Amino acid sequence: MAALAYNLGKREINHYFSVRSAKVLALVAVLLLAACHLASRRYRGNDSCEYLLSSGRFLGEKVWQPHSCMMHKYKISEAKNCLVDKHIAFIGDSRIRQLFYSFVKIINPQFKEEGNKHGNIPFEDKIASVKVDFLWHPEVNGSMKQCIKVWTEDSVTKPHVIVAGAATWSIKIHNGSNEALSQYKMNITSIAPLLEKLAKTSDVYWVLQDPVYEDLLSENRKMITNEKIDAYNEAAVSILNSSTRNSKSNVKMFSVSKLIAQETIMESLDGLHLPESSRETSAMILMNVYCNKILKPVDGSCCQPRPPLTLIQKLAACFFTLSIIGYLIFYIIHRNAHRKNKPCTDLESGEEKKNIINAPVSPLEILLQSFCKLGLIMAYFYICDRANLFMKENKFYTHSTFFIPIIYILVLGVFYNENTKETKVLNREQTDEWKGWMQLVILIYHISGASTFLPVYMHIRVLVAAYLFQTGYGHFSYFWIKGDFGIHRVCQVLFRLNFLVVVLCIVMDRPYQFYYFVPLVTVWFMVIYVTLALWPQIIQKKANGNCFWHFGLLLKLAFLLLCICFLAYSQGAFEKIFSLWPLSKCFELKGNVYEWWFRWRLDRYVVFHGMLFAFIYLALQKRQVLSEGKGEPLFSNKISNFLLFISVVSFLTYSIWASSCKNKAECNELHPSVSVVQILAFILIRNIPGYARSVYSSFFAWFGKISLELFICQYHIWLAADTRGILVLIPGNPMLNIIVSTFIFVCVAHEISQITNDLAQIIIPKENSSLLKRRWYKITLAPYHSIER
Repeated sequence: MAALAYNLGKREINHYFSVRSAKVLALVAVLLLAACHLASRRYRGNDSCEYLLSSGRFLGEKVWQPHSCMMHKYKISEAKNCLVDKHIAFIGDSRIRQLFYSFVKIINPQFKEEGNKHGNIPFEDKIASVKVDFLWHPEVNGSMKQCIKVWTEDSVTKPHVIVAGAATWSIKIHNGSNEALSQYKMNITSIAPLLEKLAKTSDVYWVLQDPVYEDLLSENRKMITNEKIDAYNEAAVSILNSSTRNSKSNVKMFSVSKLIAQETIMESLDGLHLPESSRETSAMILMNVYCNKILKPVDGSCCQPRPPLTLIQKLAACFFTLSIIGYLIFYIIHRNAHRKNKPCTDLESGEEKKNIINAPVSPLEILLQSFCKLGLIMAYFYICDRANLFMKENKFYTHSTFFIPIIYILVLGVFYNENTKETKVLNREQTDEWKGWMQLVILIYHISGASTFLPVYMHIRVLVAAYLFQTGYGHFSYFWIKGDFGIHRVCQVLFRLNFLVVVLCIVMDRPYQFYYFVPLVTVWFMVIYVTLALWPQIIQKKANGNCFWHFGLLLKLAFLLLCICFLAYSQGAFEKIFSLWPLSKCFELKGNVYEWWFRWRLDRYVVFHGMLFAFIYLALQKRQVLSEGKGEPLFSNKISNFLLFISVVSFLTYSIWASSCKNKAECNELHPSVSVVQILAFILIRNIPGYARSVYSSFFAWFGKISLELFICQYHIWLAADTRGILVLIPGNPMLNIIVSTFIFVCVAHEISQITNDLAQIIIPKENSSLLKRRWYKITLAPYHSIER
């Protein structure tokens, strides 16, 4: 009864909600969201620097997330590179001095907080030619005004960046009197034109006063209240923003530190000065405001303008635009032709009859339609990750953000189960299921930022290795059984693997190696093909007649293993091979092939293991050693139970080892040799029991069929900033945002999979050229010739 109810429910859902209707809903959602974000940008402004300087929230305890954009964490070398030949000046009170120290420590972490606290403090890095000064001016008065006036008159000493702010001393010295506030307004009014003049050629930031923790303030600071601080901040904002009559002030308000202080001031030692972590965050925000537009870090989207279009991107846009226009013209012509052939009524019999039978869809129409849809999809890719229309946020890992979704999809996967069409080891449904759940886990791993947690990282490395294992197993099995080494098979596989990535390299202006998994799978496919296709070609049909051929194949595999070992331990030879033109154009990243060598070396043996497993399995299957009937264990009961026990122990042993890893580099060194243990253990656990081999999860299998598209598309339309962040379609509601962005992302991946399959059939047809020409004429031209007649 439960099974019947399940089937009826599934039919009911499929009746009202198909993949096609889901894609239409996704398209409507994209258009609505784009319109909302466009309206929001126009209303609130499109300057992400303002968001960085004025708004944000904490992710966890210490990670600051600006509103709508991502903040880059600058390293020492990056900071020095950005600030070379620059002069930065901090002018103000003890709070500004703290900010100065935190800023300098980004450039030189060894810099100590020493010197006269109530005096000027210089810092200079002569090698990097960076100069940062702190000038002690605790009050907004004539002394501060004179210092700023000198900069306006002398372009040589004028700093490139000025960070100023003061108020608490005025409150303290004058005991919080109203007269002091009035004098503060007069003084800041007098220096506002000077700051505005400096802001035309330099970056000027006025730091608003942070709140205090009144319970911790000493007796001589009790007059510094949050009410007084708010009054001084309001005065500064109103005066500095109104210093220019007809345009927006060039002096930027650094108000974000107030938000940071509201969350962290309780950790202050004296109630007045912020804890070190908060000061570091404010300093890093300053670094992002100034350096992001110079260095353009991938994960620093704040304050970055939209990158200019390259020539190849413009050509791609023209191509897709012409494809859309071409398809619309073709559609209109086809529709008019269809109207002429509508059923007409016979006056004598009164029955409807058709003039001509509807022509099938032509390859030209499929081609134009595919490129039309692909053009619209690529526009969405570009808008998501290049146009700054949608928001982006940094990742933040917690155990719950990774493990709760894992449990959720596991429950769904178990719920949607069906019987397999065949019960062989690693049958098609089972491999699709395997790819599906692995891809979902990898997606959750990426969006949750779980790479920072080493045990999860090591298990994900096994899943990537398992994909490559399937590559070795699947392609070896095909060539071994079919013996088809024709060019059609090679072109079909290469096209399906690389089509989307090549298009994205053009549209998103990224190198081929950036999408590292596709080059990895492509190279290994060619290695498998060359290994088996080279003389002597040994296939199952030939080997069945003489066992000598099995030995010959083993020699081929042994030679392949020898080559792998040589390249793995000879980085120089590997880099020389892949630095040759045109390979270098495909495999270089940031001017060298080290990243490619690292990726290849990390899973260097697993494809060989997949090939060897396929050879052993097919040999055992041919000799009828295995029992692959429905419900039957793979071996005899004793052997099956023994292998199951060994597999479970091996599986758990690897997990314990991976969970105890302390150093990523050391674990990565062992990974290529030991990852196959957990892969083989999983295969045996999944296939030895007959009942386990007879069922599969249709939920996971559905995702498995589009796993490659899911893996590639996530770079730009689910994650953001080339996987460094998270795409935000619905701000302020992380759960709803994930649901909506995931729905659109999956629909797009599924559509791209269909487009790739359609184009593969047309661009790389199996028919010979003469047959293709006849078919092309028959399908595209014949119907129109009939209409003319």
